[in-house]
Amino acid sequence: MKYTYTAVFTPTEDGTEYYARVPDLPGCVTTGDDIEDAIEQITDAASGWLCVAEDKGLPIAPPTPQSAIEHADGSILSLILVDTLAYRAATETRSVRKNVSLPAWMADMADKRRINCSQVLQEGLRERLGVR
Repeated sequence: MKYTYTAVFTPTEDGTEYYARVPDLPGCVTTGDDIEDAIEQITDAASGWLCVAEDKGLPIAPPTPQSAIEHADGSILSLILVDTLAYRAATETRSVRKNVSLPAWMADMADKRRINCSQVLQEGLRERLGVR
């Protein structure tokens, strides 16, 4: 799934870091060394937050319009794009065993041509799911 939320970036008093939060995702907060790092960190945090919510069937709030988001003076509001499918593809690298059925002739031909059926299945599923 793809989501777009507003993140709020607030510089620390000494200006050496940024606090980052997504108001629509309770508890989704982090920090960054600079604004670019803070954007990267909050996008990662929001990705994890949303994956957990999807997996557990928790409610996911729609994005609040930026004009309705409370923030401190000096804060920066920015949209972040979260793609949980791409995040899962990049972070969930463990393999699981799946039993699939193939016609005998196809399995024999794949073996003779040294075709890795698991790899072909992964490539086909990535294409079908729209994941690179």
